[in-house]
Amino acid sequence: MYKTALLCGQKGDEHLEKKLLRAFQPSMALCFVMMLIFAAISFVCDMPVPAAIEAGVTVVLFLIHVFVSRKKRRELKNYILSTTDSRDTALRSGVPFPMAVVRLDTDEIVWSNRDFQQVTGMHDSILSRKMADAIPEFSSLWLIDGKSEAPAPVTLGERRYRMTGNIFRPGGSESGKLMASVYLLDQTELFYVRDEYVRSRPVAALILVDNYDELTNGLSDERISFLNAQIDSRVTRWTSNFPCLNRKLEKNRYLLLCEVQYLKALEEAKFSLLETIRTVVNPNGVAATISIGVGKEGEGIEECYNFATLALEMALSRGGDQAVVKDRYNFSFYGGRGKEAERHSKVKSRVVAGSLSELIRQSSQVFIMGHRNSDNDAIGAAAGLMCLCRKLETPAKIVTDPVRSAALPLIERLKKLTAYEEAFITADDALLYADPQSLLIIVDTNRPEQVESRPLLEAMTRVALIDHHRKAADSIEEVLLTLHEPAASSASELVTELLQYAAEPKDLLQEEARALLSGIVLDTKNFSIRTSSGAFEAAAFLRRVGADPTEVKRLFRSDLEDVISRFRIIQNAKIHAHGIAIAMLERSTERAIAAQAADELLSVNGVEASFVLYPDSDRVIISARSLGEVNVQMILEPLSGGGNAATAGAQIPGQRVHEVRDALLKSIETYYQDAK
Repeated sequence: MYKTALLCGQKGDEHLEKKLLRAFQPSMALCFVMMLIFAAISFVCDMPVPAAIEAGVTVVLFLIHVFVSRKKRRELKNYILSTTDSRDTALRSGVPFPMAVVRLDTDEIVWSNRDFQQVTGMHDSILSRKMADAIPEFSSLWLIDGKSEAPAPVTLGERRYRMTGNIFRPGGSESGKLMASVYLLDQTELFYVRDEYVRSRPVAALILVDNYDELTNGLSDERISFLNAQIDSRVTRWTSNFPCLNRKLEKNRYLLLCEVQYLKALEEAKFSLLETIRTVVNPNGVAATISIGVGKEGEGIEECYNFATLALEMALSRGGDQAVVKDRYNFSFYGGRGKEAERHSKVKSRVVAGSLSELIRQSSQVFIMGHRNSDNDAIGAAAGLMCLCRKLETPAKIVTDPVRSAALPLIERLKKLTAYEEAFITADDALLYADPQSLLIIVDTNRPEQVESRPLLEAMTRVALIDHHRKAADSIEEVLLTLHEPAASSASELVTELLQYAAEPKDLLQEEARALLSGIVLDTKNFSIRTSSGAFEAAAFLRRVGADPTEVKRLFRSDLEDVISRFRIIQNAKIHAHGIAIAMLERSTERAIAAQAADELLSVNGVEASFVLYPDSDRVIISARSLGEVNVQMILEPLSGGGNAATAGAQIPGQRVHEVRDALLKSIETYYQDAK
């Protein structure tokens, strides 16, 4: 009923008819006047025949226009009257809120009531007016899409309005132009309350000093107290910039509670506490680093705190020294450009080794699976776990693609052993053999889309994970056991450390030791990058078991054709700003050759990081390497890539090589802009 009232106005049906007649004559009156003037000029110029013709045509067109306008007016009026049960009641009603009738093809205002003209500052005119003149941000797309309300409120002056509407055809016929009735509902106070509610939603944050034990190791109580005071001072000074509750929960952990309106400023500042905390240095020259986990958009403080806990765990699993914001659906990352803090302990390895051994004992069989296009690190780690399963007398298989693997020389060597004659199977076979008591161990990746077979991962209910790459936001969840160390050089290093607690040196076959050592050599680039004390300790253990470095080196030898292909890739490389070398191929190549070419590019003077792009079927693959100063994992993360600071990769489906290159250049520029 209120729709009729909106259109009729306060002066009744007669006023409505007059308005509608003018609505369909927005500028035609001026046209007819001009035509009559031209006819008069022709008559004055002693051209009676043309003058008579012009006058006759003008009259005929005017009569046609009047007929069509009245017909459209009746159709629109009938539609308006059909939307109410009581026309008389509507005519007696006042206008509740601003309203206009709009032609959808041109966004032209056909008719508007007095309230609409007042709030928009638009007045009656014989000239046509468009909705954009009255409401600059108006778009009719939401009406065309069949929605009854605009996606965003409209601001006019100091007032805010909800815009609603509906589409109709005058007279209800199938012919004619589509029109829409649009209503403005003044809800300024409601929007103010809503915005204040959104701004005041709670945010919980946890701050953890990553390397607190390393900072205080060997210090006197007085020195520790002084160090704690410095850390407390930095945290307090940072939180003094915005209203919040700051409480120290433990010696190295803080809790912050604030409102979400202050979080945006912290995000824009890239959580400056990550930098200022490094000014705290112990007498041994070790700088303090922190991890920050932020939880927002929870139903209450408790859920926000749970989100903050998950965010802090994500930050630590990615190497620490960064901030992670967790909302109801996503993670956002800030910082994390530095090298991963080494927090791995022998106690943790011993505990995980015992738990993994018990898990294997309780399994009917074990499947070990790495990432697609498995390399020496994935196969080496799998071989180490095969040794553990053999010691525990549990059947085990390695799931890999026998054609697309980048570690074929290593696989062929292992297959010559009696214990490995039937050790390698495809993912399809694993799906056939699996049962509810089977255990799947994922090595050298933590992302579900990068595993050798995602259907196998989704089919297994008992999963363990061993990885050294930075944890991704979409990492594998619901695992029974996790050994995730971003500071480790390789998955082979982690498995070697487990074997020192779960098996005897005599249990490890010489070829398995070589496989593990080849995985460490591959990911450390022959112990030149990402080498920690754990990597050297693992290599020393494998050397004692019988891993011959000379034989390991043979696994990485290339054919002459591969060497030529590698240097052709290097020849196509271009060095961009910041010492970034990018080689783009229009043809496919072997994954191992691309990775080796990326490594070779790092030996070029002035190159800090290298990227090799090449097509592979319906996707583009990126192989990235860095000397350590540039975090290639952070550059590739926006492209759905993963890895670590020195070695990373990505697989982008559905795009061409030059499109991926442009996206890569944009991500590199963003990376350096964020560093400023």
